[in-house]
Amino acid sequence: MTIGGETCLYRHEKRFENPTGIGVLVTNAMSDADVDGRIERFNKLRYERVGVMMKADCIAVKDEKNDGASFKALVEKVLSGASDAKIILMSETPAHLADAAAACGERTPLIYAATADNADDMSKVANDAGCPLAVRGKNMDDTIAVSEKLIAAGHKDLVLDTGARSVRAAFEDNVVARKAAITQKYKPLGFPTINFPCEMTDDPLLEAMIASVMIAKYAGIVILSDLQGDILFPLLLERLNIFTDPQRPMVVQEDVYNINGPDENSPVLITCNFSLTYFIVSGEIEGSKVPSWLLIKDTEGLSVLTAWAAGKFGADLIAQFIKKSGIEDKVKHRELIIPGYLASMKGELEEELSEWTITIGPREAGHLPAFLKEWKPAA
Repeated sequence: MTIGGETCLYRHEKRFENPTGIGVLVTNAMSDADVDGRIERFNKLRYERVGVMMKADCIAVKDEKNDGASFKALVEKVLSGASDAKIILMSETPAHLADAAAACGERTPLIYAATADNADDMSKVANDAGCPLAVRGKNMDDTIAVSEKLIAAGHKDLVLDTGARSVRAAFEDNVVARKAAITQKYKPLGFPTINFPCEMTDDPLLEAMIASVMIAKYAGIVILSDLQGDILFPLLLERLNIFTDPQRPMVVQEDVYNINGPDENSPVLITCNFSLTYFIVSGEIEGSKVPSWLLIKDTEGLSVLTAWAAGKFGADLIAQFIKKSGIEDKVKHRELIIPGYLASMKGELEEELSEWTITIGPREAGHLPAFLKEWKPAA
């Protein structure tokens, strides 16, 4: 997982590069049932939206008992139970971290954390294991001092924890660090931050709110106390929206898509290639259980009305696409269902596609199932 690498303060200036990592905390003071539940939910809570698989990224394993044997055993349990989890190793004892890092093998963990008191020992652990290293300070000034020391020792992959454990302090520290790095080129703060909403409150909903603030304002990683669907999904969706490139609409490929196993008598629909439109429309068609052909026309990621207004979803272009798409070889009938918002285009399309009957579909995708269930090819 790559974090950091940001070049701007505001998404609209260019784009944000690497999405905030979302993780869950497990400790060797927890019961086996609690640990197993978190690992199970890490694996289970995955959501597909606009073609993107959204899920948590990290599991932070904490040596809360300061017991090397149980810490290493917990790390091994996480490694085997969550094969795609990125691992964060947390301990106050360098030797315990060294053993746990060795157990990770090729799955390079983040070592947490170097402080003013143990920076030299933690630096050695990270160097020997070839791992990135977290810095934890008592405050911003202390974090800067440790960061400077580790930079001088040759470390280039650092993650910063300023020690803030309140919403206001963490928010302010994240903003100060990002501003200093980007506007002042200040190297000691030129690294991603890690925030621990799990240590700021015992209220799951408040924890989620804090995490949402940190995701919006520059956190490289946020660690939650647990993963629950009603809390995780909104955070994943927020992250997806924030880290989508505003200069590059999300699109799907221009093509003929078969949904529910259509045949030569199935309805033919057309819409634009804006990914949200595609996934909403295809989802409603799939939910209708009606086998259908869905034609996706390249509109450069613009939605239906915007594409029509921009001249990218006109009758002539749709006609050219229909003729080259091969749909005429797939169906016996010649009836095309167009989006309801393009009703004014019906006459133009009938001129361009003289062999086709143009049917105006519903304006809202939610009405498609009922529409398709009643549809019959024009005589």
